[in-house]
Amino acid sequence: MPRGDKEKYTDKQKRQAEHIEEGYEERGVPTDEAERRAWATVNKVHGGGEKPGGGGFGKPEDHEPMRKGGRKGGRR
Repeated sequence: MPRGDKEKYTDKQKRQAEHIEEGYEERGVPTDEAERRAWATVNKVHGGGEKPGGGGFGKPEDHEPMRKGGRKGGRR
């Protein structure tokens, strides 16, 4: 499987990445960077693709990375 192949990701994961990417673009992040950040977030949450053979198969989800962005500024 070549780098960047999204074959092992579920439709839900692909939708999540698209939604996260749109949010970054609305905030003015360039398209390439928004896509990179979106997939990094999905990978952090799911541990990779959830289909058999993917890194996140059978692992629980951790939703903290989805919340973290809003907390970073000024809060300790």
